[in-house]
Amino acid sequence: MNDILKYLRELIAIDSPTGFFHKTDEYIISELKKLGFSPKTQVKGGVVAELGGSGNALCIAAHADTIGLMVRRINPNGTVVVTNLGGLHPFYCLDANVRVYSRGGKVYTGVMRRANPSVHLMSEEERGAELDFEKNLFLVLDEVTSSKKETEALGICCGDCVAVEPNYIETPSGFIKSRFLDDKASCAVLLALAKKVSEGRVKLNRRVCLMFTEYEEIGHGGAKIPEDIYDFLAVDIGCVGVNHYSDERKVTIGVKDAAFPYHTDLVNEMVDKAKAKGIDYVLDMMLPRYGSDANVALRAGYDVRHGLIGPGVLETHGYERTHKDALKATYELIESLV
Repeated sequence: MNDILKYLRELIAIDSPTGFFHKTDEYIISELKKLGFSPKTQVKGGVVAELGGSGNALCIAAHADTIGLMVRRINPNGTVVVTNLGGLHPFYCLDANVRVYSRGGKVYTGVMRRANPSVHLMSEEERGAELDFEKNLFLVLDEVTSSKKETEALGICCGDCVAVEPNYIETPSGFIKSRFLDDKASCAVLLALAKKVSEGRVKLNRRVCLMFTEYEEIGHGGAKIPEDIYDFLAVDIGCVGVNHYSDERKVTIGVKDAAFPYHTDLVNEMVDKAKAKGIDYVLDMMLPRYGSDANVALRAGYDVRHGLIGPGVLETHGYERTHKDALKATYELIESLV
């Protein structure tokens, strides 16, 4: 757990809305090189690393990109209209602190506010209005600006990346609260596995490679995977909520999502491993809005057995929460497969 939490804290601290991948890729490459591996970058962004072993190849993938925002235009009063990157909804953005990465290299802070933010000044209609990036929820910069011209003079323009503050917290009871546990929690688990392999504490019974994808949040993270893979395992999140079995303290083994079912034989093998090792797991379907890099790999034409596992996470794509037990169970299940 110490390794997992170290990697998680460091990953969460790096802003990486989908498409804004350079710093996360640099971090992952640096950590893998420290462990003695030779990671390679993908042209579009993303990192692949062979851990060793031979036969019956397993590729384990987690995505390093997160949901986020992007500057669309500047209002006459100097506030900024944003659009979402991936599934970040307006109601999860209200009062969120953000960082704007301008093309000139400067970073500005700001906060997402209602157009008329003071409760004392709101009409009843405004209080009950649905939040909308175009109509009533704007980015207010922490700069002295009250006009479009003044905001443009800061170097802010259409297409600038806007990252939301994650607000990472670990509680004494073992819960972890933060934005973007999806999917940096899984990335941390994969790096912890690489560390144990490098130290000789895990012996590989098959060829194993790790894949840290970018662009999963918009649907093409796993479109290119290493050659000659037999099993492709996406490590993402289990959605905790109404009518679902996923649990914040357990690992979820996915059986189906909004795209299609996961490979029956691989699912059954993972269930058998979990039972044999005494790992706390649940079987669950991620419905109605969920997809993974494993889905994308199949659509791209790869002939693999595809699977999905991940820690149970509450309030996905919002201010998420999981528990150390779920991270531990996820790690243990992965280790049992290698």
